[in-house]
Amino acid sequence: MKTVLLAGKLNEPMKDLHDFLSGHFTVQLCPEDAEVFSGMMKVVHPDIVLVSLIGLYEVNAAVFRRLETDYPEIPVITIGTEAEREALKSHFEGEQFENLIRPLENSTVYEAVCRRLSVIPAPTEPVKDKRPNVLIVDDNAATLRAIKAMLEDRYEVTAAISGMKAMNAIGKRRPDLILLDYEMPVCDGKQTLEMIRNDDEISMIPVIFLTGVNDREHIQAVLNLKPAGYLLKPPVKETLLEAIEKGLNELISD
Repeated sequence: MKTVLLAGKLNEPMKDLHDFLSGHFTVQLCPEDAEVFSGMMKVVHPDIVLVSLIGLYEVNAAVFRRLETDYPEIPVITIGTEAEREALKSHFEGEQFENLIRPLENSTVYEAVCRRLSVIPAPTEPVKDKRPNVLIVDDNAATLRAIKAMLEDRYEVTAAISGMKAMNAIGKRRPDLILLDYEMPVCDGKQTLEMIRNDDEISMIPVIFLTGVNDREHIQAVLNLKPAGYLLKPPVKETLLEAIEKGLNELISD
């Protein structure tokens, strides 16, 4: 198995990258210290070196000089922002070095390492969020943000600011449940629900209405559409979570 020396400030991004690459290579972490780095190069004998540019530029510069002078045959990949790269690029302009610009996915780093080592990369699939997906539909941005904050610890949350945008979102990714504002301009909640119910592929998605009007006639009009539930705005977090769980459980039992 190929060996990777991962050098730089030992922060969360570095630890995440270490964990990701460890599934494919032998990976050694090295702090941003030129003397420690020099010692680890002699002990580890890496096939490739990855250097995070976050942090102390002078220390990193010393690392690059040592790599270029003592280990010209070892490929080096640096990872940093455009600004970090500009500050240090004079130290790693040769063919030995390749620069990756943050932000980037760990899979991109993995693919670059495989290319430099002439290794065929194993298929990598993005980690999918396995939590139920809840689509919030409301024309009020503040309401969307507030409800999203209530739900995002427990559910995968997407949002749409109109009925038509909700239909587009459903077409791209079918949600497990929809929170639907009843009072919206152009295409209101009633019209949106009718479009959902008229499409056989999505007609069974539970829909919970959110309404800001609290009178008997209005509530009865909402209930006549037979939603999975309705809540008055602004919703109380505990009540909202309970209604969502009830709607999801009823869908499973059906």
